Amino acid sequence: MPIKRAKQLNGSAAEVETAFYDALNRADLDALMALWADDEEIVCVHPGGTRLIGHAAIRDSWSKVLEHGGLHIMPSQLHETHNLMSSVHTVVEGTTAASGEPAHLIATNVYVKTPRGWRIVLHHVSVAPGAVQVDTPAQVLH
Repeated sequence: MPIKRAKQLNGSAAEVETAFYDALNRADLDALMALWADDEEIVCVHPGGTRLIGHAAIRDSWSKVLEHGGLHIMPSQLHETHNLMSSVHTVVEGTTAASGEPAHLIATNVYVKTPRGWRIVLHHVSVAPGAVQVDTPAQVLH
């Protein structure tokens, strides 16, 4: 009988991003941390928070964030810039505020291609004021 191995996320940064938000929604800390690069230079900034560097600090922060369950975040409006070894994504994270009102955040997720496949090296989220704005195409100025 063949040995079944855990799936490696080698396909794309988008595949890792999908797995990241799935792990957040399920409050699966181990799955979430498995998506980060092995380097200790990884960085995470939560809304209104300080810059966290390294696995221990990031894992501890996500443990506290997820201790009451999943976050129910729906990413949308992906803007992606990529090359062979890195990919930068900005997304609008739709969620529900403590008041029960819809809220949104703006996230930047940076991925690099490693020997283990695509992995997260940066997750930075900011609170976005006002209503969600629909992206408009960039204008060429020449």
